[in-house]
Amino acid sequence: MNDLAIATETSGAPIRTAPGGVIRRVGVEIEFMGPSARVAAGFIARALGGSIDAEDAHAFRISGTRLGDMRIETDLRYVHPQRHPTLGLRLGHRAAAWLGTVVSPFVPRELVTAPLPTHRLPELDGLVDILRNAGAHGRGAVLLDSLGLHFNIDPPRLDAATIAAFLKAFLIVSDRLRRDIAQGSKRLARALPPDYPQDYVRQVLAPDYWPDLPDLTMDYLAANPTRDRALDLLPLLAYLNDERVRSALPHEKIGARPAFHYRLPQVHLSDPEWSIMPDWHRWLVVEGLASDPEKLRTIGSSMLP
Repeated sequence: MNDLAIATETSGAPIRTAPGGVIRRVGVEIEFMGPSARVAAGFIARALGGSIDAEDAHAFRISGTRLGDMRIETDLRYVHPQRHPTLGLRLGHRAAAWLGTVVSPFVPRELVTAPLPTHRLPELDGLVDILRNAGAHGRGAVLLDSLGLHFNIDPPRLDAATIAAFLKAFLIVSDRLRRDIAQGSKRLARALPPDYPQDYVRQVLAPDYWPDLPDLTMDYLAANPTRDRALDLLPLLAYLNDERVRSALPHEKIGARPAFHYRLPQVHLSDPEWSIMPDWHRWLVVEGLASDPEKLRTIGSSMLP
């Protein structure tokens, strides 16, 4: 990252509200190893209240907790065949349940919260403690994949200019974020999502790159035909034009929603001092830069050859 961007770091900066004064919200995904989805759901319901409904042997919804609704599941599509009828390998319920048990030492569980107002994010560290009490653990990666801490962030607006500004801001600070998250570990760095293609980075950072929504979507899909990006725009673009995105990526796992899917951070539940908040503060750097067109232009231009 260009060092000029470091000046945008304001970890205490408030996130901007949506038009009309509506408070923006953030949903959080926490991946972990250890207890089954059933066991973890039981710990959460006992600690936070709420009722548990089983979707299948490895997926549970927890409704009415003090932190809102949430779900917890094994992070593997083949284990949940009722959700994915078009998968090439379609298992029956018994086979899917068996597979989920067999892969549990290797495939993470994933906790997904409903969107919360941004000022309530510190409360989720209590949820992290509950998972630890249930036996959840992890140190940033499993095999060659991340144990992801994902944020699903309400954009302040749903227009092309806003999306382009956030994308530019993220590309400017991306290298710094990667260094901070990897903490000097080659193992953690290898598990991070792949970089965007350099030709696409140069295209987006060009001062005159302010496309309309169809062109922004077309450019993104052409350069990034995958959800495996640190700032995954596929859910947001699918929400805005599902037909265009699905026609380009008919088999990709995309949950359309009006949110930036920020999936670079990693979970370190085995570290008793770990908190989700430092990674949220890193995201606020992107927020601050995206709201400053002059810095976007100056820093973006300085990074071009």
